[in-house]
Amino acid sequence: MADRQALRQAIRDRRRAIPAATAERFAHRLAKNARHYPFLLNSRHIAGFLPADGEMDPLPLMQHLWSLGKRIYLPVLVPFKGDHLWFARFEPGDELVYNRYGILEPVRRDLIKATALDLVLTPLVAFDTRGHRIGMGGGYYDRSFAFLQRRTHWRKPRLLGIAYELQKQRAIGVDHWDIPLDAIVTEYALYTAGK
Repeated sequence: MADRQALRQAIRDRRRAIPAATAERFAHRLAKNARHYPFLLNSRHIAGFLPADGEMDPLPLMQHLWSLGKRIYLPVLVPFKGDHLWFARFEPGDELVYNRYGILEPVRRDLIKATALDLVLTPLVAFDTRGHRIGMGGGYYDRSFAFLQRRTHWRKPRLLGIAYELQKQRAIGVDHWDIPLDAIVTEYALYTAGK
C-alpha cells in the first residue's frame, strides 16, 4: 500500500508539472487517438469528467462526442448514495458547482445510474496495458462499477481510461475490488486491455 501511495504521489506531481500549452496539445492528440476506439461510435450515453489535479483534459474528446450527437454525463456525489457515483447530464454552458472534494459537478440533477451508461471516460493516476489502474484512492469508480465483475456476457458500460503516456507503468498490482479498464487512451496511443 505504501508503494501505491508513493507511486500515486510521484505521478500526480509529474502530471501537475506539465505546462498548460503542452497539456492542451496532448488533450487534442488524445481526442484524435480515441476516435479509433470501436465502442466510441456505438455508445450513446457516455460519462466524462472534468479534470482536476493535473488530470488529462477529456474536453476536446467530449466536444467531438457532442458533435456526433452523443449524450455526455458527469459523475456527481449524492447524499443518498454517498459511496457510489451517479451521473448527471452535461452540455456546454451548463452551470457547475464544486463538490466536497473541490471537483466541478453539474447543478442540473437529472441523474442516471452507472448501469445506464454505454461508455465511461475514466480518470486515473496510473495504468498498465492490461487494463489495471490506480485511481485517486477514494474507490468511487471501483465501487460504482463493481457490478461489472458479476457480468459474464453483457459488458456495459465499457471503461476507457484517459491518461498521459507518462502515467503508464509496466505492471500494477491488483486487489480483488479493482475494476479493470477495457482500454486506455493517451496522447500517443490507444491500448486495448488484454483480457
